[in-house]
Amino acid sequence: MPTIPLGLGFVAAAARRAGHDVEFLDLMFKKDPKAALNNRIGVFNPEVIGISVRNIDDQNLESPRFLLENVRPLIEWCRAASSAPIILGGACYSIFPDEALEYLGADMGVQGEGETTFPAVLERIARGEDPATLPGVHIRGRKGRLEQKSCAALDALPLPDDDAWADADPKSADTWMPIESRRGCPNFCSYCSTFRIQGRTVRTRSPRLIARHVERLVRRGFKQFYVVDNSFNIPESQGLELCNSLADLCLDIKWRAILYPHGVTETLVTSMKRAGCFEVAMGFESGCERVLKEMNKHFVPEEVRRACRMLADNGIRRIGFLLLGGPGETRESVQESLAFADSLDLDGLRITVGIRIYPGTQLAKRALAEGMITSEDELLTPHFYLAPDVDPWIRQLVTAGFRLKE
Repeated sequence: MPTIPLGLGFVAAAARRAGHDVEFLDLMFKKDPKAALNNRIGVFNPEVIGISVRNIDDQNLESPRFLLENVRPLIEWCRAASSAPIILGGACYSIFPDEALEYLGADMGVQGEGETTFPAVLERIARGEDPATLPGVHIRGRKGRLEQKSCAALDALPLPDDDAWADADPKSADTWMPIESRRGCPNFCSYCSTFRIQGRTVRTRSPRLIARHVERLVRRGFKQFYVVDNSFNIPESQGLELCNSLADLCLDIKWRAILYPHGVTETLVTSMKRAGCFEVAMGFESGCERVLKEMNKHFVPEEVRRACRMLADNGIRRIGFLLLGGPGETRESVQESLAFADSLDLDGLRITVGIRIYPGTQLAKRALAEGMITSEDELLTPHFYLAPDVDPWIRQLVTAGFRLKE
């Protein structure tokens, strides 16, 4: 689905609330992004340029695309059109703050949540002061920085203004408006980088506030929504309250969400259906309990099966995800996972072979200990973990085509 720039919208709205003049430009689907950028810079004449970078690569082991190559020219165009300092942010940047800053050649970056830090950086720049001592700020070529603390009160942060989705077509079947009701992930999955972006402490927005935000978007013509919370059911109370708030408004909408398979209840699933939930993505990753433990997952395959059955009984589409080839994977465990996924009778299944290695994760430590990477390796460029016991057999198997039963 087309990506709507939600994170950039949050930061732009926060900068406006702090009293700054802001121009918002989404380059994702511009036919001539260079011309669009030059035109906006020429008209607005910015004193600071902020760039949100969402993705590093496509996580494809066979032929990875390093997406930052597409961002580099953008920095060069900005340099040619303006002398304003360039500040990076976004999910990709927060995982690799110093490496991305060096590779892209921007002046500085904000790691983590930008709604409070970015306006503070603007104030320092306006006063001619050094922003380097602000928590979460990285300056290219300089070391020594303070760790940023995540904002505990998300309701104090503004929701995006309408220009964040000015290019989104409400009538397109591909348009799914992103909605965020919580941040932070308390799970310690061995390979996941979410904690570097949002932290591990769960923080929530008022479900009623989110429901009213959805209602405003419905009035603008949008009918399809994607709740981008990394786990809609953590905590379940937040998910239930959001469902009830949406249902109370009687909105004619449908929406998608992501469920963590542990502890999914009938109460939550029926509430989701009543509130308009159309589809659930569930990254159960493996059908082998031993491999799930290696990934530090807190569920077993039977919980996945039970959740899928409840969703199907309520008419909610189920999209599954398998992540094959990690630590402890064998031919037997791969076959067990494929058979398990097949038995769920899913509406869709995404199979990924090989696991992208991110810094600071247990998987990175394991890969280093096993000699798959070295301490000198630059993980900004894609590196993958693939268990020796299944390579190259697993690639051939998946390439040949695993199909869900009709």
